[in-house]
Amino acid sequence: MGYKPLIELLLHARKHGYAIPSFCAWNAETIETILQVAQRMHAPVILMAGPGEFSLLRPAILAPIARQLLEVYPVTASLHLDHGDSLEIVDDCLAAGFTSVMLDYSAKSFDENAAALLEVVKRAHPHGVTVEAEIGHVGRVDNISIEGERASTLTEPSDALAFVEATGVDALAISIGNSHGQYTSLPKFDFPRLAAIQQATSIPLVLHGGSGTPDDELRQAISMGIAKINVATDLVSTVRKSLITQWQEGRNLWTPAAQAEAAQAMVPVIERWITRTGAAGRA
Repeated sequence: MGYKPLIELLLHARKHGYAIPSFCAWNAETIETILQVAQRMHAPVILMAGPGEFSLLRPAILAPIARQLLEVYPVTASLHLDHGDSLEIVDDCLAAGFTSVMLDYSAKSFDENAAALLEVVKRAHPHGVTVEAEIGHVGRVDNISIEGERASTLTEPSDALAFVEATGVDALAISIGNSHGQYTSLPKFDFPRLAAIQQATSIPLVLHGGSGTPDDELRQAISMGIAKINVATDLVSTVRKSLITQWQEGRNLWTPAAQAEAAQAMVPVIERWITRTGAAGRA
C-alpha cells in the first residue's frame, strides 16, 4: 500500500461531488489518528505538512513514518507538502516520497510565482507527483496561524487562467473570501468569482482555511468545484486545548499520556470534517 498522487483523489472527488479533507499531520500520533478514522469511515484523506510542521520532523523522517502507518491502516490517501516556501523544501519532499507538493509564492509577483511553479512542475511531474499552487493570496485572521500574510488578495479569474496555462499545475488554491486561522466572523465566499475561476481553469480547486467555515458555504463551494479543503486550525486548537485542560486539572502530567489523550480529542474533529466534505464512504 502506498500513497496516491493527489490528482487521482481530486479528480474523483470533483466528478462525484465531494471534497477530500486535507488534515494537518505533524507526527506519528496525528497521522495514526487521521488514518484510523479514515479507515473506519471508508474515506480518502490527505495528510499535509509544511515548514511549520517540519520544525518537529523533517520530510525525510516524517514520510517514512507516514508510509509505515499506511501499511497498518490501508486507506486511500495522499502525502502533501503544504505551503512549501522554497524549491529546496520541494526537493526534500520529492526525495522523501511525498505524492503532492505545493510551493506557495502567492505573495510574490505573478511572474515570479509562475516561473517558480513551472520549475516545480518540471521536477515533480516526471515522478508522478501532483503540484498545487496558489494564485491570489489567502491571508490570515489571527496571530496564531503561521500561514499566509496579514492581508488577502482575491483571485482574478483571468490571472488563474493565465497561471494554469503558463505552469501546467494540477490544482489551484484560490482566494474567494477564505482565510487561514480561526475566523473572528463568519466568512462570506464570493461564489460568482468561484464559478468564473472554475470555468476559466477547469482544474481541481482548493480551499485553504476550512476551519470555521459554515456548512452552507462549504456545501456550495464543493458543488462548484472545490475538491480539496485544508483543515489545520481545528486540529491544532483541539490538541492545544486538551493539553492545557489536562495539565490545569493536574491530570496526565506524564507527557506521553497527555499526548495520547490529546490525539483522541482529534477524533470527533476528523469525523466531522470527513462527513462535512462528503468523503465518508468514498474510499
